[in-house]
Amino acid sequence: MRVSNLVNIGPKLESLLNEVGIHEAEKLREIGSVEATYLLYQKDKDCMDKLFALEGAIRGVRWHNIQHEEKIRLKQSFDERCMNMNG
Repeated sequence: MRVSNLVNIGPKLESLLNEVGIHEAEKLREIGSVEATYLLYQKDKDCMDKLFALEGAIRGVRWHNIQHEEKIRLKQSFDERCMNMNG
């Protein structure tokens, strides 16, 4: 299934994901929203909104339905990933 078939993934985000090698929904689910956002971050530092959109896509929910506490946890995980850029 193409990533564009997932909720929250429009043509622009699909194109960005394709640029970093994510073409299929299964690949996105496999690497997770934090790693996918990290790959996008390498091209565009303004990507926090994409983190929540990708997590929602994986869960099958609109990004704004993700609880605030979960958004904080995701942001912390992303920040940790950025601090460990070689791993």
